[in-house]
Amino acid sequence: MGFFKVIKDKSYFKRYQVKYRRRREGKTDYYARKRLIIQDKNKYNAPKYRLVVRLTNTDIICQIVNAKIDGDVTLAAAYAHELPRYGIKVGLKNYSAAYCTGLLLARRVLTKLNLADKYEGNDDINGEDYNVMSMGESPRPLRCYLDIGLVRTTTGQRVFAALK
Repeated sequence: MGFFKVIKDKSYFKRYQVKYRRRREGKTDYYARKRLIIQDKNKYNAPKYRLVVRLTNTDIICQIVNAKIDGDVTLAAAYAHELPRYGIKVGLKNYSAAYCTGLLLARRVLTKLNLADKYEGNDDINGEDYNVMSMGESPRPLRCYLDIGLVRTTTGQRVFAALK
């Protein structure tokens, strides 16, 4: 069996459909994005928030985002390069910096939604797991889903520290 040259002629290219730009750039997994942003049909116009965590070469970016038809809307954002203002000078890409960036984002969102005084966080630091339950008649805690992008989900991944 001999080898033959594959010829891509005019009939091939006129039927070729290019992929979305962000897929061609390797930035967006549209299969995962569709499943993250689609809202249940019985929830009508309620926003579905997602916690977007992105790891760059020099920074950690955390955002609370919800999708609209005309584009995504960012509710709040926090960056690891802001941490020196709060006393963390070095190690702005490690696991603990990801945790601090997620905590900074959480406090900003609660302040923006006027829930900071209702959900103060854990004052007793003892290493126990601390979960916030809804407090009866007051507003429920904000629910958002983790959007890790193209990062591989392994044990100890920094995106999970931002979620904590």
